Amino acid sequence: MRRMFWTIAPRYDFITRAFSFGMDGGWKVAAVESAGLRPGAVVLDLACGTGDFSRLVQRHGAGARVVALDLTEEMLRRARRRGVETVVCGNAAALPLADATFDAVFIGYGLRNFPDLHAALDEIRRVTRPGGLMVSLDFFLPANRLARAFFLGWLYAQGAFWGLLLHGRARIYTYVPHSLRGFLSMEEFSGLLERVGYTDVRARRYLGGGIGSHRAVKGRGA
Repeated sequence: MRRMFWTIAPRYDFITRAFSFGMDGGWKVAAVESAGLRPGAVVLDLACGTGDFSRLVQRHGAGARVVALDLTEEMLRRARRRGVETVVCGNAAALPLADATFDAVFIGYGLRNFPDLHAALDEIRRVTRPGGLMVSLDFFLPANRLARAFFLGWLYAQGAFWGLLLHGRARIYTYVPHSLRGFLSMEEFSGLLERVGYTDVRARRYLGGGIGSHRAVKGRGA
């Protein structure tokens, strides 16, 4: 996984926009605004990539302090060049961070890439303060079987096209549908969040449920 993301890091921002028809930036702004961060909030940008969420939080978060964490050093280097000051290289299943540190944890397109989603959610809850937020944006499996087949086929076609055009390798961006095949629908993920101790789970659907945003509150006893 680290090697693959090292390879795609130079084109990561472009591919994110291409797969979303240029709408990704607006979805991330809406996710940050939905958090309603208090002044001086402490925020973790998990699986930060090149730091989109970090920069938006810095812009909209009224003095928020951001820690950007990713598994891939090359992504972190690019995040720092874009103005993200505090970066950490680490694994979502074993975060090198103290308990109850963050008011909010943002995850952009990272959930389906975590080898152990349950372990990652345990870690996210551990480092979040009681009453704090988890805000995510990711690909999901449409609940309708026909829509699911169409969406996965479209992702494969997009991945192959951009892989050939940008790298001369058709399979390099087909990691998106590969990672999605064993993942969840938006509704299933909402249910999982509730089962592991989140409350007030809110979801927003994009591209017919193929991409979705979630906002959930860590329960006081979680």
